[in-house]
Amino acid sequence: MTTFIIAIHVIVCIILIVVILLQTGSAGGMGAAFGGGGSQTLFGSSGSGKFFTRLTAIVAGIFMITSISLTVMSAHRAKGTVMENYTTPAVEAPVKPVPATAPAAAEKAAPPVESQKKPAAETDK
Repeated sequence: MTTFIIAIHVIVCIILIVVILLQTGSAGGMGAAFGGGGSQTLFGSSGSGKFFTRLTAIVAGIFMITSISLTVMSAHRAKGTVMENYTTPAVEAPVKPVPATAPAAAEKAAPPVESQKKPAAETDK
């Protein structure tokens, strides 16, 4: 239901912007392009003033209704905080640091691997 109201709200917002921009301002504006007051207009002899004024009032009313309904729905939906449903991932035990002398002692104690030894012919050169 919320998604439907949000979709209606966005469409009404776009319509409201367009209707407001089409209205006749003090200098004519965009409304003059569609016959803002001439005798041969699309909206009759009174011009587009009454039509756009009524349309703006209707669309603004719908905008307010959708805004209030979205606010009420969001207030009833979330009673707690966002962090209440968050579960922390399992944390592994911390790794103990290796002593600084351990690598040197390990190199002295470990005999070289047979694959790492150089052949005798290469060492004589």
